[in-house]
Amino acid sequence: MKTRELTTVAEMLNNIELMRFLYPSFTFEKYEAYLKDMVPHNYKQLAVYENDICVAVTGFWTATKLWSGRYIEIDNFIVHPDHRSKGLGKMMTDYIDVKAKEEGCSMIVLDAFTGNFTAHRFYYNQGYGPKGFHFVKIINEDGLS
Repeated sequence: MKTRELTTVAEMLNNIELMRFLYPSFTFEKYEAYLKDMVPHNYKQLAVYENDICVAVTGFWTATKLWSGRYIEIDNFIVHPDHRSKGLGKMMTDYIDVKAKEEGCSMIVLDAFTGNFTAHRFYYNQGYGPKGFHFVKIINEDGLS
């Protein structure tokens, strides 16, 4: 297994089929439009490859908040179902841990849907814990993936 940091829209678009495990109806056009909006704001992806095939990917970006200072946010953590329980998730969180330290971050943050207990267990095992609630007010259902 080999990891690679993806920094361009073109590189990220190659992984749309993997993204569809999380967002089954994701269109190429929507993914491309979102990436074109996100990449200029420091969005990157970490991809894990087996024999040149992407089998896991997570997005991440670095930003600053008043209460926390500099942080990395993990976004859309996906491991292909055929490659789960092989340590790929830990490989990705370990990479992000190192990246956060290198970039002088005070913490790593992420969101996990309330009903995704498998993800909760994984994140607890990696040293993450809930700090608060992420409140959401949906304005446009059609804009959701």
